[in-house]
Amino acid sequence: MLDQLNEIQSAALADLQSVQDDETLQRWKIAYLGRSAPLMQAFDRLGSLPKEERPQIGRRANEVKQSLEAAFAEKAEALRQAALQQSLQVERLDVTLPGRPLPRGRVHPTTQTLRDLYRVFAEMGFQVYRSREIETDEYNFQLLNFPINHPAREMQDSYYLDTGRARGENPIMYRTHTSPGQIRAMREYAAMNPDNPPPIRIVLPGMCARYEQISTRSEMQFNQLEGLAVGDNITFGDLKGTLSDWARRFFGLNVRTRFRAAHFPFTEPSAEMDVECFVCGGKGCPVCKRSGWLEILGCGMVHPVVLHNGGYDPLRYTGYAFGMGPERITMLRHRIDDIRYFWANDLRFLEQF
Repeated sequence: MLDQLNEIQSAALADLQSVQDDETLQRWKIAYLGRSAPLMQAFDRLGSLPKEERPQIGRRANEVKQSLEAAFAEKAEALRQAALQQSLQVERLDVTLPGRPLPRGRVHPTTQTLRDLYRVFAEMGFQVYRSREIETDEYNFQLLNFPINHPAREMQDSYYLDTGRARGENPIMYRTHTSPGQIRAMREYAAMNPDNPPPIRIVLPGMCARYEQISTRSEMQFNQLEGLAVGDNITFGDLKGTLSDWARRFFGLNVRTRFRAAHFPFTEPSAEMDVECFVCGGKGCPVCKRSGWLEILGCGMVHPVVLHNGGYDPLRYTGYAFGMGPERITMLRHRIDDIRYFWANDLRFLEQF
């Protein structure tokens, strides 16, 4: 048996010397290391050998197997190196060429717009106030003067995170707007001096979500930027002047805007502000619903009930609030015709910014 193992080893190594390609090498492996190879059959016959011969034969069989496996690995590496050298001769590598540039990440277009909004409102005296995204029904609706049966309170329109409403509790939900931050901000400011709360001039950015029909101008998730000013003798004229000045600072001195009467439970009187559609130049397109105007924010005077819930006496203080959509503003600035591009993660779109 020992002589047979030595012959197998010698024959295998001799045949390996003539191997010149990967296909022949794989056939050699099957012939000498495969399940049906003579060496593997020698392992199967160990049990039939005399007990005193088994250790010596088994040890020699393992040595032959390890020798052939090492020779196979060495030959495979030699063939790989030869193929590499051949490819370098056919296609020479110029090591003096500059490396390929790696792709660089960019700031999302909505984030760019938000930063510009912060800058403009900072110039106008507003501070950024951060508010939570997960809210209670109380802050999202009740304290903002939403009637009990208002359709926006239904689960078909809002994302509730528990079933507390069915048990008569105060359920947790993903906020449908940034307006709950008004109550939190007013209560925080009022706590500084309950008898004489300080004036407020803030903007509140953040992500919101509603169950809406997705279209070229509406998404289920979106950013909002809330604005709030509370103090003595604040009028609707202050609101209109602030937003008109903001539009000129942000879009340019020749921008055309208009205000339309509207209704929101937390403001009275209320209005919506439109900007001439930059996508179509006012001619009409799917983005502006063929009207030539695109509504970018809602606004109004803070409702007395909301002022009271925030800790400010409505008989002494007045205020205005507004909420705008950074995605729609970005669409206007860059003439984007579909709001769904912002969340599709398509590099062909994102790399343009």
